[in-house]
Amino acid sequence: MTTAHPQDDSTPNQEPPADDHAPVSDDVVVNLAEAAPTARIAELEAKLAESNDRVLRALAEADNTRKRLEKERLDTSKFAISGFARDLLAVADNLRRALAAITPEQQAANAELKNIYIGVEATERVLLQLFEKNGIKKIEPLGQSFDPNQHEVIFESDIPGQAAGTIVQVIEPGYTIHDRLLRPARVGVAKGEEGIDAGGRLDTSA
Repeated sequence: MTTAHPQDDSTPNQEPPADDHAPVSDDVVVNLAEAAPTARIAELEAKLAESNDRVLRALAEADNTRKRLEKERLDTSKFAISGFARDLLAVADNLRRALAAITPEQQAANAELKNIYIGVEATERVLLQLFEKNGIKKIEPLGQSFDPNQHEVIFESDIPGQAAGTIVQVIEPGYTIHDRLLRPARVGVAKGEEGIDAGGRLDTSA
């Protein structure tokens, strides 16, 4: 009689199922730990750079505003008297006309006229000194070339030996205040001949 042996259900060489909770290696943990603060540092550095840029822009803008206001303040201080100075030019013109009206011959013949001339001349000198002190300068362009930025043409005349545009007579001197035009010089210019250099003079005494 044959005896039956129980059947072995186990499968030879069968691998155990994978463990989903296998431990992470130490190297991976270290890399992750290092990556987190590095990214944070980079983010903070970018924000810091942006903040610094904004601060620098704000400082530059503030400095430009300060310089602009300072320039406006200086200009206001320099040119505040422009209207008053322009009114005084008529006084200077009248003093010059009074001096031109008294000839050397008249002074020699009349002591009173000579004293008047000396007094008017002294007054004009003081006025011009005050002008100079306040940045006001006279423009007397006789013999110079016409400059539309500083001169106003009253007449043109054919003058032999004078180049076109040469100022041959100053009818009324001009003035500047701190290099800014206060009043243009009123002048007469030569029509002239092309190719002839300027340099001649006219007698402007009246």
